[in-house]
Amino acid sequence: MRIFITGAQGTLGQALTAALESQHEVVGRDIDALDVTDTHSVNTWIGEGRPDLVIHCAAMTAVDYCAEHPDEALTVNGYGTQAVALACQASDAALLYVSTNEVFDGLTDRQYLEYDAPAPANPYAYSKWVGEQMVRDLVRKHTIVRTSWLFAHGGKNFVQTILRLARQNVPLRVVTNEVSSPTYTTDLAAAIAALIETRQYGIYHLVNEGYTSRYGFARTILDLAGYVDTPIEPIALAEYQRPSRPPQYAMLRNFAAARLGITLRPWQDALAAFLEVENAKHEQAG
Repeated sequence: MRIFITGAQGTLGQALTAALESQHEVVGRDIDALDVTDTHSVNTWIGEGRPDLVIHCAAMTAVDYCAEHPDEALTVNGYGTQAVALACQASDAALLYVSTNEVFDGLTDRQYLEYDAPAPANPYAYSKWVGEQMVRDLVRKHTIVRTSWLFAHGGKNFVQTILRLARQNVPLRVVTNEVSSPTYTTDLAAAIAALIETRQYGIYHLVNEGYTSRYGFARTILDLAGYVDTPIEPIALAEYQRPSRPPQYAMLRNFAAARLGITLRPWQDALAAFLEVENAKHEQAG
């Protein structure tokens, strides 16, 4: 299969390339080579390349920046996705769009299923929800994969931030009432690779099993990394001032993919595996 990936140099794009390139012809583009808001460039790339599948990872994911620049977020995440979707439509290529748990408002006390009604509560979430609508309305062979709280090797993410602050002895204050599923990009990429092989299009929730609060996640990171005695001050979401307000209880349940035999290991096991790789890298570098 010939697969094109947007946002190929992002952490998920790199993980997907690694997961797919042994079995498929994979071509990636990142922002320096492809601006998804440039309709002509997108049409040319997809139209001339004739991929069987496009995986659309490229997005503006800095949620606080999106809150401060909502029109830009909508342009990139919503209408950039429209450009990709229309190019896939014209080329009869399948499209897999990576979305987020934040399309839900987080006001329920249970895990969200794939076809629960979204209710985005911040500009980032709204822009990604618009992207979902573009994909569903314009591409016959489409897949929407929602995920949450990604952590990866390289880049900037919650795990590395917590560890950096702990090393620097910076006091930690972490919210207790923002809850979701931490997800390892390596596991997500493997699950997406398996899902692609089924050619079962639709909406899927792919996250590491289980869920926790930001506080619980931070505590587990520190404990597994050997910072057992490092304290964390628990705070409420309302006490953490930031431009964007994330959903409080946006836990995703993998129902649809599990029916196909595609599941991800518990998030605690994924985190332990992540830290093991990180430790090995540091030992080699040292």
